[in-house]
Amino acid sequence: MTTVTRADRRLVGRMAVALVATLGLGVPFLLLALLVRGEWGPLVDLDTAVAERLNGVAVRQDWLVDLMQDVSFVLGPWVLRPAVTVLAVVLLVRRRQRLGWWVLVALWAGALLGVVLKEVVDRARPQLTDAVASEGGRSFPSGHALGATIAIGLLALVLGTLISRRARILLWVGAALAVLLVSLSRLVLGVHYLSDVTAGMVLGVAWLAGTAAAFHAWRRDVGLPDAPMDELEPELADGAPEPSA
Repeated sequence: MTTVTRADRRLVGRMAVALVATLGLGVPFLLLALLVRGEWGPLVDLDTAVAERLNGVAVRQDWLVDLMQDVSFVLGPWVLRPAVTVLAVVLLVRRRQRLGWWVLVALWAGALLGVVLKEVVDRARPQLTDAVASEGGRSFPSGHALGATIAIGLLALVLGTLISRRARILLWVGAALAVLLVSLSRLVLGVHYLSDVTAGMVLGVAWLAGTAAAFHAWRRDVGLPDAPMDELEPELADGAPEPSA
């Protein structure tokens, strides 16, 4: 049975530090947020031009709209987040307590971060004359882009410990393509601007990096060996028991 140690209790503090680190690492996100909030002309013009150009394509291609709606659902938060939650529960059941809790905290704290930032920036969604889809809520950052980056990144980090390094490269390429695809779907459907999905991806990467660094520090505190960023829990592949101290 895994004993809760002082190092374990410090994880909450480390995750708070990770949040601050995320904002620091996410300087491009902060810059985008400020430009969006200040309605900077060149960025508004670019966002509008891209939205109108893609909308012009979408209104003439019903099959494309249907495909992008399917992509948006399958790779959306309400599919990916439950899937990653199930993975975390499996880890907990298999007594990978620290890894399981880290996955849960990183996933759902990231989701909450996105909700809060949407309210702070308070950007309206694109208003298109021939809209092919509609969505409620605020626009910046894209919840789909942020959620997919975090969820797919967590899946790749955890599952990557079970496969060879060569296969891990293919896994990460597939993960990146999936994030780009769901981000594209939000643009084609006209429910987000280019800067929205860009900000979501940038913030997601920063959040993963910050929380993964906190997890690595936590591992060191409890006496587990250090590992590369893509090997969060190498013991998982070996079948060795997790230390309880």
